Amino acid sequence: MKILVAPLNWGLGHATRCIPLIRRWLAAGNEVVIAGNGTSLVLLRKYFPALRWVRLPDFEMRYSASSSQVGAIVRQIPNLVKAYLADYYALDNILKAESFDLIVSDNRFGFHSRRAKSVYLTHQLFIQLPHGWQWLRPCVDFFHHRIIAKYDECWVPDYSDVTRSLSGILSHGKRLPSNVRYQGPLSRFEGTDFTPDYTYEVVVVVSGPEKQRTLFEQQQIERFRQYDGKVLILRGMPEKPLTKVRLGNVDIVPHLSDDKLASYLLGCKHIVSRCGYTSVMDMECLGVTDKVEWYATAGQPEQQYLLRLLTGAIEHQQ
Repeated sequence: MKILVAPLNWGLGHATRCIPLIRRWLAAGNEVVIAGNGTSLVLLRKYFPALRWVRLPDFEMRYSASSSQVGAIVRQIPNLVKAYLADYYALDNILKAESFDLIVSDNRFGFHSRRAKSVYLTHQLFIQLPHGWQWLRPCVDFFHHRIIAKYDECWVPDYSDVTRSLSGILSHGKRLPSNVRYQGPLSRFEGTDFTPDYTYEVVVVVSGPEKQRTLFEQQQIERFRQYDGKVLILRGMPEKPLTKVRLGNVDIVPHLSDDKLASYLLGCKHIVSRCGYTSVMDMECLGVTDKVEWYATAGQPEQQYLLRLLTGAIEHQQ
């Protein structure tokens, strides 16, 4: 089988959760081609240097430095529509040059075609809206589900049982799209045993879209600059050279191999992380959620909901 996989370039989570899928397909003898742009494409090319790749049109959601992202998102609606059409026509051109048996789009709305089985990968079937905008939920769900309906299947990286769910109401509801198929959580750390490394007392995993990624990094550097124990700050920047900067007891690195990162996460006493859904799946896979200090990205209602779910402020809804 010949597979084309295309993750969205909003942070690294969409790319990293494609990694276990690509590994499974390759292990089964399938041919995989990567399509993408920005840092997500850089990341997957580092993981799979032997695979062919196709560059897709550039579009990266830019978030505000403020606590509300409504204005930033509204201003980019025309660009979102352009991105949808750009992806649709880019895929059309790809399929004119060669055929594929399966197309997997991680949250790229327009990356589907009638000429191949098309799969939409998302954990957010029901998009959360900021406070004061809940009245738009029925309209947003309607249009989002119309997009999902254009795909043959919608894969959800979570348990079908809502009582075990990592995403809660984000992917569970009374009226699901008919093409939804729960796949179970997806993590790049799955299927491997790692040896704990006790070098660091605290590990900070920085992630998310700009400008919020940089703000979070700066806040954590300032927080731990005078800390007595050894601290590692992972910047989440795979496109940067692997160099280490030391500020007192704080080591700052742009990225790490999975083996190194997993070992540090297992061996440290405390973890600081955004509660992006891919990070949640990774920490769950390693069994370290009990020592994670979670932070929601400002202005992202999805992460604010996950923060409440992870900290026990709310319970799973039946």
